[in-house]
Amino acid sequence: MNTDRLMALALEMAGLTDIPGDSEIYHPGHGIKKVMFGIDIKAPELKIAVDMGFDAAISHHPTGGQARLQFFKVLYRHLDQLTAAGAPEEVARAIVDELAEGHKAMAAMSNYDHDPSVARLLDLPYMNIHTPLDEIGRRRLQTAADELPATSTVADLITYFYASFGEFHNALTEIELRVGKPDNTIGKVVISHGAGTNGGYPVAKAYFDHGVDTVIYIHCRPADSKKLIEEFGDSKNLIITGHIVSDSIGINPYIDRLREEGLDVTALSGIIPEDTQ
Repeated sequence: MNTDRLMALALEMAGLTDIPGDSEIYHPGHGIKKVMFGIDIKAPELKIAVDMGFDAAISHHPTGGQARLQFFKVLYRHLDQLTAAGAPEEVARAIVDELAEGHKAMAAMSNYDHDPSVARLLDLPYMNIHTPLDEIGRRRLQTAADELPATSTVADLITYFYASFGEFHNALTEIELRVGKPDNTIGKVVISHGAGTNGGYPVAKAYFDHGVDTVIYIHCRPADSKKLIEEFGDSKNLIITGHIVSDSIGINPYIDRLREEGLDVTALSGIIPEDTQ
């Protein structure tokens, strides 16, 4: 196994053809049999990986390089998701352009070579896989949501998520209803995920303004949900499933695939297992 193949497997599972801007092989390698995989794998974990005899380290979140500097590009997946849900392209593009501009500027201020440079010094194959695994998670959550009729309540949907994904039972966080009421009907549901990060108030508002009744984010700043309450009251629904647990829902199928390929994978740094603990 080599790092190119590790990335190709993730792309294949996500139905993607190109490596997204937020994913990268920082230090390539081959002959990989034992892998450390975590949501955040940085310099300290790289040293631990070498000391413990791992052949490669994979982080979910981008840690540097072009994956940090080009992260803003994957935000345009919000454009695709918004327009697919019925938002006009000009509305969606204006929102995403502003989001991307801010992220691009902040990334340029960062020390983008810190963790990759440590991997090179240690000569440890090192990479991150973000959007492909988030897309796997988004599809799994959307499929589950689509299995319920539009007349189901928000409480029904949350209960169904708990029944469908063991990760939610094993997480220390809970699924939250930030906007709306538990007995509201779910209507049209969109999982806004797999687009770099959540779109906050403007993306959720665009969904609500154009026919979506229930938006599901994996995380959202409280100030954004408060603005949505001020504007929409209880007429719309915003559900927060939880950052780390939702990332795990996309990561676990990939880890299973790596193990099927014969790799010894150790999951750490926040990955929540699906099986009962």
